[in-house]
This record gives sequence, structure tokens and C-alpha cells, in this order.
Amino acid sequence: MKHITFYLDFISPYAYLAFEKLPLALMGHSYSVRYKPILFAALLKHHGQLGPAEIAGKRDWTCRQVLWLAQREGLTLQLPATHPFNPLALLRLATACAANGEPNRYVCETVFRHVWQGGAEAGDAARLQTLTRQLSPQRAPDSDAVKAQLRAHTDEAIARAVFGVPTFAVDDKLFWGFDALPMLAAYLSGDAWFDQAWDAADRVASGVRR
Repeated sequence: MKHITFYLDFISPYAYLAFEKLPLALMGHSYSVRYKPILFAALLKHHGQLGPAEIAGKRDWTCRQVLWLAQREGLTLQLPATHPFNPLALLRLATACAANGEPNRYVCETVFRHVWQGGAEAGDAARLQTLTRQLSPQRAPDSDAVKAQLRAHTDEAIARAVFGVPTFAVDDKLFWGFDALPMLAAYLSGDAWFDQAWDAADRVASGVRR
């Protein structure tokens, strides 16, 4: 059995799509999944990047593409009323739902659908209160312990060279993005390509640095 760590932030529509399609994409494989909420904005800061929703043209493209991808995959997706938004409260809520800070699939599903179904404000205070009552977290989401756990998850992701969400970590390999699901499935199948070609990228020199 392979063990997958799924690094996610509820702000990402690609993480939502990947979450919804993961069971079907990996059907027939033997695996377990650990869901780890992380703060995508901290990854961006660490790598000196802007998020897709912070670049005007890319923001528009992202919105259009995820809507198209959702209808192609037969998934429900409505854009939230505001994007980007501050996801910290949602990340802390999910983290607070488990003693080890790793929410189960039901919790992640509930929070993802809170954001990406219905078209409402993801960070609306009244909606957040309703969501909190529904999930009944084990600990207070605004507690120092929960905040520290979320930071620890994010620091762990950065230490593993994670640069975006969704990222699936398996063994010593990282698979980034919704469109990486077929590649992840191939790895779980024991595809020989991974022994033959995975390390080729490490041998490519960088010719330009800014």
C-alpha cells in the first residue's frame, strides 16, 4: 500500500477538483491518504510568487478554466462571490477537527463544498458559524495549538519543496495539480517510466536566473 499526503488549501479550485476526483482517478489502487491543510499564501511568499488570482488575466483564465473542467468532469462548481479570500479561518477549522491536525475526508469535503458550491461568500461570518456547528471541531479553531499545527503543516510542505496546491506527496515524489492525477495513478501502478525518466529533470541546467 502506498501512503499519500495531500497538501491542500480550500482557496484553490484545483485542489477542490482534485479532491473530488481522487477516488475515481485512483480506483483499483491500494493507498491511504492523509489530508494536510496548509496556507498557500505562505508557499507563495516563500517562493516569491503571486497567486493566480492576484494576476488579472490569469485570474480570469483560472475562473473560466475551472468552470469548464468541472462541467467536463461532471462536478458541481460555482465560483464564490469573492476570490481570492482569506482562507485562514477555514484552514484552522479543518485542522481543529482532528487531534493530529489532519482532518478526515468528510471534513475536507464539507469545507471544500462550503467554498465551491453555492456561489456565496466563503468567509462570511454567519456561514462560518454554521459550518463550525456542523463539523463540531475537537478543539477551538482559534487556539494557539491549532494555529501552531497549521503552521507546522505549512513548514513541512515547504521543507518538502511543495510550491503549490494541490500537491500529492508519495515516497520521495511530488505530484502537483489536478492534471497530475493520471500521473499519480501511473506511479501507483508501478509504471517503469518513473525509474527510467523521473530524474531527467534534475540533469537540466538553468540557463537564466532573475
